[in-house]
This record gives sequence, C-alpha cells and structure tokens, in this order.
Amino acid sequence: MINMTTIEIMDKKMLLNGAWVSRDEYMEIRDPQDGKLVGTVPLANLDDVELALEAAVHGSERARSMPIHQRISILRKAAEELENRVEEFARVIALEGIKTIREARKEVVRCVETLRISSEEARRIKGETIPFDQFPGSENKVGYYLREPVGIILAITPFNDPLNLVAHKIGPAIAGGNAIILKPHEETPLCALMLAEVLINAGLPEGALQVITGIGSEIGEKLVTDSRVRMVSFTGGRLTGEKIIKMAGLKKVSMELGSNAPTIIMNDADLDLAVPSCVSGAFWAAGQNCLHVQRLLVHSDIYDLFKERFITFSGSYQVGDKLDENTDMGPLINEEAAKRVEKSVDEALANGANLLMGGKRNGNFYAPTLLENVHNTRLCYEEIYGPVTIIESFTNFEDAITRANSVDYGLQAAIFTRNLETAFKGMADLNVGAVMINESTDYRMDAMPFGGTKGSGLGREGVSFTLMEMTEPKVACFTI
Repeated sequence: MINMTTIEIMDKKMLLNGAWVSRDEYMEIRDPQDGKLVGTVPLANLDDVELALEAAVHGSERARSMPIHQRISILRKAAEELENRVEEFARVIALEGIKTIREARKEVVRCVETLRISSEEARRIKGETIPFDQFPGSENKVGYYLREPVGIILAITPFNDPLNLVAHKIGPAIAGGNAIILKPHEETPLCALMLAEVLINAGLPEGALQVITGIGSEIGEKLVTDSRVRMVSFTGGRLTGEKIIKMAGLKKVSMELGSNAPTIIMNDADLDLAVPSCVSGAFWAAGQNCLHVQRLLVHSDIYDLFKERFITFSGSYQVGDKLDENTDMGPLINEEAAKRVEKSVDEALANGANLLMGGKRNGNFYAPTLLENVHNTRLCYEEIYGPVTIIESFTNFEDAITRANSVDYGLQAAIFTRNLETAFKGMADLNVGAVMINESTDYRMDAMPFGGTKGSGLGREGVSFTLMEMTEPKVACFTI
C-alpha cells in the first residue's frame, strides 16, 4: 500500500517522436485543495506542435501496419500493468485533480476495463460482402468493404476524468490502427503522461502516440486546423467545442460537451434507491461531471418527503482532504470555478430561490447545495459544473417530460419509477442520448454508446462506437 501522506514532486516529460522531452519553460501542477506543488510538465510551443504532427505522420504508417494481434497484445499488457498500479495512479489522480482517493480508485479500475474492452474490440473490426448484382448491369461484379484507420487523431481531454477519458480516446485509436496526438488538460496532465509510459512499455510503436503538454489557447488552434489531423475528439465545455468545430475544417469531429441533466422522481419511486443514487449523482467529483444530477423533478405527492430525505442523506457527506478515506467530496478545480458556482447560486437566491442546504464557499471548496423555487437563472438552463442541484415539483408526467426537455442539452436523463409503462414512455419522449431507469443520470458503463443530442455534442463514445468513428469503410469491387 502506498503511503498517502507522502507527496513527491513529479517532474514529467512530454512524449514527442518516440522520446521523452523537457523544455526550459514548464507548467506547475498544483493540488486544487491547498495549492501545493504536485509536479511540473513542459510548456509546449508551436515548434513542439509541428514536431508532434511530423512524428504522427510517420507514426500513423507504423500504427496502420500493426497486425491486429499486436494491437491486442499492447492494450492487454497496458491494462495488466495499470491493474497492478491502481493505488499509484489513484493517488496521482487525487493529488492533481478534484477526486477523492475513493473516487480516484474507481476511475483507475474503469480505465483498466476501457483498455481491455479496446483490446477485445480490435478483433471485431469487420467488413461485409456487397451484393453488386442487385443493380442491373453489375451481374459480373463481386466485392466487399473493410474498415481502415482514419489516420492521425487529435484527442483533447478534460480535468474531471484525467485518466479514463484519456483511455476512451487512446484505446480505440490504437485498436483501430491510428496514430494519436493527446493534449491533456493543462491542470491534470500527470496521470495521462503516466498512462503513455505504460503504453510505451507495452510495446506501442514509435510515433503512434504523442502527448503534448501546454496551454490550449496557445497551441490548440494549430493542432485542430492542421490538415494532417483527420479527426478531432474533444471532451469539454460547449463554448470550446463550438470553437473547435468552426476551426476544424473538413475532418471528422467527435464532441462531448456536457449537459444539464434532469432526474424525474415519480410518486411510486423506491426512495431507498432514489435518494442515495441522486445524492451521489449530484455530488460525485464535487459536481464536476457532465452527468451531474442538476435538476430534480419530483412528483408533488412525495416532494416534501423526498426533499427531507435528500437533505438528511446529504448531511452525512464529508467535504475535505481528498486523500482521507472518509472524505466524500473534494474541491473544485480552481478558485475561479468555485467563484463561478458561487455567483450562479447567489444569482438564483437574488431572484427568489430558497436555499435548502449548502450555499457556502471556502476557497476552492463549495458545500453540497440544494435549491428550490429557482426560476429563469443560469442554474435552470446552463451546466453548473459544481455541487449544486435544484429541486422542483410536478403533478403531471407529461409536464415533467416537457420541463426535462426544455434546455438546449440532451446527454442523459433519469426516471425513478416502479411502473413499466411510465419507464417506456419516458424512454421514448426524453430527448437525450440515454435514459437511466431507477439509476442516477451519472451512470455510465464504458462499453455503452455515450453521447447526447442538441448542445451536448456530436457522435458517440464507448469503445466499440468510438472505434467506428476512428475507422472508415473502404470498398473493393472486382469485375469478373
């Protein structure tokens, strides 16, 4: 077991052209909890971007020529090494980011699964024969289609899941025979670099992976716009995603851009299940989660009871030191983020909302918060990205569906009910990428298709679905 009280400064290098390189200029990675220095990484410049792009061109050729059994072997070996280093990786996730040590361990375990699924899906890249004689005059033709790598993929990843969301892009990219350039979030690059080390140790060919560390506003545009990049896979904020789409030009894009997730609690719901699920979904990773339970729509028959039990259950939440095994919730990623959450809550309160619990900021920490009577403020229609949830009552299920669909997001929604007809109607009528029945909106399995409608993005992640995005069909037709 690793001693969680021991903190060693990590001086990491970035991966360019098969080599680990440093730079005179560097970025300091600090623990958002207390500002302590956790590590340093190189501050990449535009010359480094060009080096990464040139290396990726050659790396793409090597990745493309890798037989599938080699891709499988690399991903399996990486998963095995990561599984043997869960505590080490969890500690780094907790130190550089916003997760408690218990939350971080779960992320590492999920990352192992993501790599294993990627290895399995590599063997399922299949094509089909095409019956050309369905068209008159083509009776003397036979053929098929297969799937080929896209080429060079740019992956831009967020701070809230700094390991597993990296794996959700790198794993399928390797499985599909692509080269990938990874730009991790500037505040949480350490575990991404550690994962790259694991993959190199597992035998990944030189140049198949570049990890470039730097400021997105300084190096992002060149990476996104370069014609050698054939796909951009981005997970992050909507405004940044929209800028990337405008810049990308004629290439594939995959965008996961967040949400304002609604949960409907029917009057027949099992509250012993619904309350803890919703509390966890509201305050996991301090609400810095695109699947965060932001809106609770509760049937009027049970509104007061649900509200009381939600507040009581949340009251046991411990906020504090991320490395303490008893801590349930850590800080926001930085003070700016905490102040933004504070401003949104204050705005709601100024417009007549009632504060039921929380509502206090202490540096980068913000208390688990529940509000009611929230109307026409940002909390109603934007993504809060913090530990704040609003609650409101309804009497008519159709009205609840209408309210759930009223925002310009559609990632995931949830319904708690014992009625099968209600569940199926909600599944049909909610305009989202996934509906969770008797489960929180923040549930995600790494093999399922993941993505949303409207402002929540484009495309789907989930290993097999990402793999389809990262490969392209190619037709072979023979005249006989």
